[in-house]
Amino acid sequence: MNYVAPWWLPGGHAQTIWPALGARAVAPGVPNPALTYRRERWDTPDGDFIDLDWQDAAPAALPATLLVLFHGLEGSSRSHYALAFAAWARQKGIAFVVPHFRGCSGEVNRTPRAYHSGDFEEIGWILQRLRALHAGRLLAVGVSLGGNALLRWAEEAGGQAARCVSALASISAPLNLAASGHAIGRGLNRHIYTRRFLATMKPRALQKLAQFPGLFDAQALRAARDLRMFDDVFTAPLHGFKNAQDYWQRASAQPHLAQIQVSTLVVNARNDPFVPAHSLPQAHQVGAHVTLWQPAGGGHVGFACGRPPGHLQTLPQQVGGWLVAAGGGHG
Repeated sequence: MNYVAPWWLPGGHAQTIWPALGARAVAPGVPNPALTYRRERWDTPDGDFIDLDWQDAAPAALPATLLVLFHGLEGSSRSHYALAFAAWARQKGIAFVVPHFRGCSGEVNRTPRAYHSGDFEEIGWILQRLRALHAGRLLAVGVSLGGNALLRWAEEAGGQAARCVSALASISAPLNLAASGHAIGRGLNRHIYTRRFLATMKPRALQKLAQFPGLFDAQALRAARDLRMFDDVFTAPLHGFKNAQDYWQRASAQPHLAQIQVSTLVVNARNDPFVPAHSLPQAHQVGAHVTLWQPAGGGHVGFACGRPPGHLQTLPQQVGGWLVAAGGGHG
């Protein structure tokens, strides 16, 4: 990946925080009409639902390509990276959809199940339905948690993955969940990012407890001060894991990257505050279908470019361009 951070965004924290707060989705001078999503609700096999936000490509009635984006922890179709990819897709005449993980679309779900970093079953069900709906090329990108889950699906699917998607990419995925969990729970990370995540995750979990009394220990959840404690109380037991350590080990994508049999791009900045550089995979640890991009800068799902306030088009241009080329076409 050809990325050099602008001089006015020094370090991984600035390159992580500012893109989420003040950067533009598109480059200066590029038309950016108001984004309008079309929401669609799908009932799940277990009696729940997910919400998908669609940006239909114009003017083509039947676009050749559909790009699906799986968001990150506590993300949505309105996350800064989703808006940037939506703008890129619109410019390219590519249809674009963001499926929301359960609980992230603005409405409480019906069942105790939520979502997690290794949720490859949900990813697989969504991609299979999209494959049945779309006659053209299907490309997938996962961001952070969504990136790890997407890779886990490709690993589990093996040779079947290429029958569903033409190419996929993960961006800033915590490929080694234990390493990322420890990193985000220490020092400045704990004060900035852990507090932000728990500020929304705890209320959502307590909403689940109100729906299903006795689901978990409310006092233990309120006492959680980092993601490991939260995962011990909520994420792990609700999704069939013994504890946070078991969840992190079994859900991590990194140990299984050599099993992937579809064209895959794995992007991680080496100054990502959440994903320590020492934990990133090396070329000899992945299979022939996996391409690693590990630029020195970019932060966590940042990659802003240009003069202040900066724009976010470099990431979708380079990742989207790779996906289109690897998927066998021009958009």
